[in-house]
Amino acid sequence: MADSLEARVVAALAAIQNPRLDNDLLSAGMIRDLTVTEAGGVSFTFLLAPEDPATLVRQARTAVQAVDGVRRDEIRISVANPAGPARVTHQPPSAPAVPPAPVPVDQPDLGRILAISSGKGGVGKSTVAVNLAVALAQDGARVGLMDADIYGPNVPRMFGVFDKPPVIGGKIQPLEAYGVKLMSLGFLVERDAPAIWRGPIIMKIVTQFLRDVNWGELDYLVVDLPPGTGDAQLSLVQATQVSAAVIVTTPQEMAVGDALRGAKMFERVGVPVVGVVENMSAFTDPETGRRFELFSAGGGQRLADEIGAPLLGTVPLQPRLAEQADAGQPVIVASPDSPAAQSLRAIAAELVRKTAGRSAALPILRN
Repeated sequence: MADSLEARVVAALAAIQNPRLDNDLLSAGMIRDLTVTEAGGVSFTFLLAPEDPATLVRQARTAVQAVDGVRRDEIRISVANPAGPARVTHQPPSAPAVPPAPVPVDQPDLGRILAISSGKGGVGKSTVAVNLAVALAQDGARVGLMDADIYGPNVPRMFGVFDKPPVIGGKIQPLEAYGVKLMSLGFLVERDAPAIWRGPIIMKIVTQFLRDVNWGELDYLVVDLPPGTGDAQLSLVQATQVSAAVIVTTPQEMAVGDALRGAKMFERVGVPVVGVVENMSAFTDPETGRRFELFSAGGGQRLADEIGAPLLGTVPLQPRLAEQADAGQPVIVASPDSPAAQSLRAIAAELVRKTAGRSAALPILRN
């Protein structure tokens, strides 16, 4: 039947062009095993080559969601490399069904969910996340900061907040400082407790922080992720719709190389990287005005150029910045007129512009 739900889904997918092949997804053979149920369920395998833009999967999902009669929570997309092992497309009736991948939950009350990430530790990722959250709050936004750095939860110290959050009505009540609602594993475990966590535990912690914390209604939820591309990152994009990612790096080439891998990870799971922040960019002697590039120069711009994202800004080295952070005073509060604070405030404003009107990203779900 020409106007059937399946026909409308097929037409929606056929309207999407692969710029590399100059052909639509169906004609290019990128959609396999398409199944459309009368109840509005849609499932298919998307054959995505490494040289294809990962955004094609998000476009396909968005197009299918827009079809009248399709249930958003019943869309299943598996992504496979066409050069990989052959897949069994027809299973005998007795074959067990493959369990569906986790479906990210849309949480509109959390506003725009911003993932702050880095390829390696020691680049000042948490410093950037904390100050961006405070800058957004100072600008009048309702902001939450979720410390998902399970292995090194530094947010409590950087805000000077160490109390255990109360639980009311089965919901964890976030603590608050400088107008930002806070949740961190550091509030729940002893400071010297070793973080020996395996994948399922990390997934549970991330999910609990998203769903069992009484965040209220937010404009932004800033998520401070651990370095690298591990379980916490994947848990976040599988648990909820992440709006955008920001990559923090330092100027030297080693940090840039690690950060590039982090940016590529977000690309593969369909989360747009809206920009790069270069931390520790240089030090200017306040007495002489002489500029010292202690960690090389230009790494943030090189990374931004390579991943096709803008450089949101550079944050200079500054005396007493680390001391203020250890005392629970973000630099944007302790030294609001300093070069670092001004830079971070400008980066926050640019981030607001880049994410204005941006709906949550649709992560690629893999079996």
